[in-house]
Amino acid sequence: MPTIIDGTSGVTFPAGGVGNPASAVVGLTDTQTLTNKSIVASQLTGTQTIPRGTLPTGSVLQVVSTTITSFFSTTSTSFTDITGLSVSITPTSSSSKILVLVTGSVSSALSSAISQYNLVRTSTSIYIGDARGSSTRSSAAGASVSADKAISIAINFLDSPATTSATTYKLQMLSESASVAACIGGSSGSGGAFAGSTPSTITVMEISA
Repeated sequence: MPTIIDGTSGVTFPAGGVGNPASAVVGLTDTQTLTNKSIVASQLTGTQTIPRGTLPTGSVLQVVSTTITSFFSTTSTSFTDITGLSVSITPTSSSSKILVLVTGSVSSALSSAISQYNLVRTSTSIYIGDARGSSTRSSAAGASVSADKAISIAINFLDSPATTSATTYKLQMLSESASVAACIGGSSGSGGAFAGSTPSTITVMEISA
């Protein structure tokens, strides 16, 4: 006697068997829900997408990075954009945080001269110190011990841009004197035993909130 599966009354096995309720057979309806079952990685093929909303707080949603290997210097005593050292990211949610990481080697053309560095979101300075007398508010500062030596700077800041529009992060710098060049990308001089040419990087990561 044939067994008929019609999707309405379900399937009934002969005496001694187990009856299946309606819709118990996978494939009976267009959408199936797996209960108490698992899928191993080898069973997944093609591109798999996990909804961002299901990821836990603190998950990295995207990463964008820019690295420059060129040397940049300025004698401006006002903050000036460092050519090429900028990156743009478009947050997927207005509640996301943006982790900004900047690294580089800085120097000055004069021993002990000060250079200042400013982290900017679009046109707004972020991660800067409080106003204190006539001090320059900045994100980092550097002072060379000699023209042929450089020191490292690192900036780590978790920003809250509150937007889903494309957002640019960049680094600016200034020199303490219009007669002294402030530099990034290695040592100001190039002939000493410790002179160096180094890359600079700015990386941004969208973090789910």
